[in-house]
Amino acid sequence: MGELFIGLMSGTSADGIDAVLMAFDPAPKLLATHYTPYADSLRSRIRRFASAAYAADAIDELGALDAELGQLFAAAALALLEEARVGPARVKAVGSHGQTVRHRPRGPHPFTLQIADANVIAARTGLTVVADFRRRDVALGGQGAPLLPAFHRAAFGHASEERVVVNIGGIANITLLPPQGEVRGFDTGPGNVLMDHWSREHQGKPYDSEGAYAATGRVDDALLTRLLADPYFAAPPPKSTGPEHFNAAWLEQALGTSRRKPEDVAATLAELTARSIAEAVRRQAPGVKRVYACGGGAHNMHLMARLASLLPGITLASTAALGIDPDWVEAAGFAWLARETLERRPGNLPSVTGAAQYSILGAIHPGK
Repeated sequence: MGELFIGLMSGTSADGIDAVLMAFDPAPKLLATHYTPYADSLRSRIRRFASAAYAADAIDELGALDAELGQLFAAAALALLEEARVGPARVKAVGSHGQTVRHRPRGPHPFTLQIADANVIAARTGLTVVADFRRRDVALGGQGAPLLPAFHRAAFGHASEERVVVNIGGIANITLLPPQGEVRGFDTGPGNVLMDHWSREHQGKPYDSEGAYAATGRVDDALLTRLLADPYFAAPPPKSTGPEHFNAAWLEQALGTSRRKPEDVAATLAELTARSIAEAVRRQAPGVKRVYACGGGAHNMHLMARLASLLPGITLASTAALGIDPDWVEAAGFAWLARETLERRPGNLPSVTGAAQYSILGAIHPGK
């Protein structure tokens, strides 16, 4: 089977750690998976730290959270290997995305910050760890996101068919995969982040399972128009965003003082995600016939139904149809990026991020 790679990922939803065991011979092959949920207290700390308003004791909290997440990411990698009954000696490297706590790719001093100390992961596992994938692209004038379109091309591209991959995590992004020519992609706006917030506030649940709650409401057209008026949606790519922009405060400002049924707001937030994705697909890939969804949003049946309705004539399926379960695509992508780094091949796509050039991504932390 050859060399194996581990991919570790936690997205903007901050719900837990996805761990995958991958082989590339040469096509990507998913061998095993493991999921480590965050405890509620840790999830709250991450969200509090990632909020734009958080400042008190920030340096101490950052250092402690970085180390604690490093320990959890290491434990997830070791648990994956134990469940897969694979010895660490067979693993070439771990590709760890870490946990994003701030993404500011614009402004006079652009930066992006992912934590989960790779030194801790390497020390705890004894494995070589490749991490800190995004900052080199930002240093080259890029957005640092989305980074997985290059992997999408390797895993899902087709020699004679145009395809679009839609990743719906906390933030949603699309990858445009033409049969020939440049791959393109960008963040379309909120994915699950606002829907999850509303579910926590009004259902006491971390997310709206299958979109059942949103399906009971009616879309508030006036609210939807107000939300879609945000300049981000009309801005041309390359572009990326995060919960620094699309967050509870942003939603509350749009809601104002008007009283609305909570289920109607839930329906409107689902429609916001569906409309912003569909509009991006129609505008950027007008001839596409197949769209493949991944990320947690792929399990939201109400959201998928709305997206299918807004994309008539297009076949909408999950990436499972192409060989990788939608829950594990991002982690698989960072295993692939780790391999690219060790082989000294560029991992970014300037056509996606806007970086000045192709670049090898990530920092290598040797194991034992």
